[in-house]
Amino acid sequence: QVQLVESGGGLVQPGGSLRLACAASTAEVIYVMGWYRQAPGKQREYVATINSGSSTNYGESVKGRFTISRDPSAEDTIYLQMNNLTPEDTAVYYCNAKTALTSHWGQGTQVTVSS
Repeated sequence: QVQLVESGGGLVQPGGSLRLACAASTAEVIYVMGWYRQAPGKQREYVATINSGSSTNYGESVKGRFTISRDPSAEDTIYLQMNNLTPEDTAVYYCNAKTALTSHWGQGTQVTVSS
């Protein structure tokens, strides 16, 4: 069983920044952690992932603006630094963790970009 707790969402003006955090509690080995998002009326979209070797990948819409990282003192805690936010980034952001058997999701945290 994997429990994921997200934090850091909120309301920010266009051009602003936010940092999301996701902490995993589990006895299982996590191979990949990442972020996905879902805006109203749209399908869930891939944002970024980081694997156990700290290699990262990003969705095209966030490349150059978002950075995913791992807490060096807590390897099952990841962050998503979001810069230069636009209204199109408004969505519920979900943390994801993949173990050998399955994929686990957090409850989601709302990010709203609006003036």
